[in-house]
Amino acid sequence: MTEIFWNQQATWPILAVMQLLPLIGGAVVYALGDRTAAVALGRTVALAELGLAFVLYRHIDASSTALQMAERIGWLGYHAAADGITALFVLLGTLIAALMTLYGLVRGLARPGRLMALILLAEAALLSMLVTMNLLWFLLASVVELAIAGYLVGHWSTSTEENRRLAMTRFLQFQGVGVILLAAGTIILAWHHGDATGHWSFDLFDLIQLPATGRFQSAAFFLLFYGLAVRTPLFPLHGWLPHVAHRGMIAVAPSLLLGVKVGIYGMVRFLLPLTAEAAMVWQNFVIAFAITGVFYAAALAFLQTNLRRLLAFAVVSHTGLIVIGLFTLHPLGMIGAVLLSVNFGLAVTVMLFMVGFVFRRTRSTDLAKLGGLFERTPFIAGCFLIGGFSIVGMPGTPGFDAVHFVLEAAMDKFGALPTVAAALGNVAAAGFLLYAFQRAFLASRAEGYVGAALERTQPMEYVVGGVAVLTLLLAGFYFEPWLNLIEPTLKTLAARFGHGMGG
Repeated sequence: MTEIFWNQQATWPILAVMQLLPLIGGAVVYALGDRTAAVALGRTVALAELGLAFVLYRHIDASSTALQMAERIGWLGYHAAADGITALFVLLGTLIAALMTLYGLVRGLARPGRLMALILLAEAALLSMLVTMNLLWFLLASVVELAIAGYLVGHWSTSTEENRRLAMTRFLQFQGVGVILLAAGTIILAWHHGDATGHWSFDLFDLIQLPATGRFQSAAFFLLFYGLAVRTPLFPLHGWLPHVAHRGMIAVAPSLLLGVKVGIYGMVRFLLPLTAEAAMVWQNFVIAFAITGVFYAAALAFLQTNLRRLLAFAVVSHTGLIVIGLFTLHPLGMIGAVLLSVNFGLAVTVMLFMVGFVFRRTRSTDLAKLGGLFERTPFIAGCFLIGGFSIVGMPGTPGFDAVHFVLEAAMDKFGALPTVAAALGNVAAAGFLLYAFQRAFLASRAEGYVGAALERTQPMEYVVGGVAVLTLLLAGFYFEPWLNLIEPTLKTLAARFGHGMGG
């Protein structure tokens, strides 16, 4: 028998609509091909999804720790719900998808209708991951999104065929292993539940009532953690990203993979609630890898001669800081980690878009071939710089308070040494991002480089960069609403690890 429930705050299943709209829209756009109508429809659907995300945000009761607006179809295993964390990630995901549709027009990419369709289909999969309460649905939706991203890496890149093939191969190798690990962890949890009750279940609510214990939980923890860490990406499971960033598509595919930190979201939604005891046992192990990754990636970033590879290592370095905050298992650390994830996702998307605009003009992202770009494209340079400032948590950006939350929690939990190490890693990130800005936009032009021939900033570039940067600055100066949105849920999660609700 089919059972469908939704919260009294909404009289219609908004979560299902948000998943179906880009799915149906993407299919229609794909059928229309590269006609002008297909591009317009794709952009309209993406903007409509952003509007629905605001509706969802308005209906969420931020003071409640319960999952709200639940929808369930029992025989299908469909179970969706939302809380403040969901609403925040959905807002980010739909905003980035809308910006991608505009970015694709600016870049003048081949087959724009097909690109719009793939963006919408990936958005549908992303939203399924963000609203589902079923671990198997999360896994399957992740496979769909990764398949679309891999296709974009291999077919919409400006690199040579050999380089595209190498980037796609590395991507599929790493992500394939990650999916296998995630699937194995999912099966262990469902198997344990079946052993205890007589029927398998992948539903979060069922699994959390009868959590795995002992070696079962430790095995599930490591499999889920490593599967999500590949996606995040966390050192030493980051090997796919430099190849994809350097040889794959410049902005759209990386933004799909990095703009919304699905790996971090999966840890908050599934990993920590379902394997709380194992998380406490292996907490220091995870923190050690995260701190190592912060410095390892920062050191390699300084050695890069290509702007795209440098940004890839910036991602790995900053991911380490997010994981440190999350695995303090402290309410402030978790709040800081989630806010850093959202801030970082939008900031790195801004920087990737600006790198794409630079490439369109110069046909290169090698730092030795750039320089003097600020004079002709000051707006693009300014957006790149603000994105970099936001990543390292400068005042006026949402990363500022988030970084302080992470460091305060780390100090309380681990003492001065790991906290100072994490802080120094953030300083190193500031150093290599400023270095990248100086080399690309302020340094003297390379010999034979004709800077005067560079095209001025286009109106649509102002729109894409302006909307993204304005969102970052508004979130930085008006930080409290986002804090209030996620604080109750994360304090409840932290209470599972021995931290009081007021801590």
